[in-house]
Amino acid sequence: MAPQEQRRSAALMRVNHVGEICAQALYTAQALSTRNPALRRHFEKAAAQETDHLAWTSERIKELGDRTSLLNPLWYAGAFGIGLVAGRIGDKVSLGFVIETERQVEAHLESHLDLLPEGDHASRAIVVQMKEDEAAHAADALQAGGIELPSAIKGLMRLAAKVMTTTAHYI
Repeated sequence: MAPQEQRRSAALMRVNHVGEICAQALYTAQALSTRNPALRRHFEKAAAQETDHLAWTSERIKELGDRTSLLNPLWYAGAFGIGLVAGRIGDKVSLGFVIETERQVEAHLESHLDLLPEGDHASRAIVVQMKEDEAAHAADALQAGGIELPSAIKGLMRLAAKVMTTTAHYI
């Protein structure tokens, strides 16, 4: 790849890595806040799958000669707090939060497939697999009893994600 394409791929993979940092925090907090043992296992399983994504994106960023976000501790703390709040509201809302988060992440990953250089087959393969896994997480949360969140909450989630992705692209 040309240097400009390599930088673009690295920035996009850094954003995806931040998303996985947030997923770890979110699922960990939700597992801690539920009293339902089966749901706790559901969140722990999802977190384990997200660990794979975290490793893939981290390794790819290194291969591209770049670094992860300098703000990862901030992203983790924020997502952990959101996960705790969602979990404390109740299991159906917590699962609804997973559904909407994963839907937004899936759309975000689809946009990355349009933005990644055509020749970056390694990054593309990672993003395609992550997209499939995120869709499965949303379907699992729906099947487990998640509810549809109000439009205002979805909008706030999109706004927060936009701030995170825009910042993580550079920092």
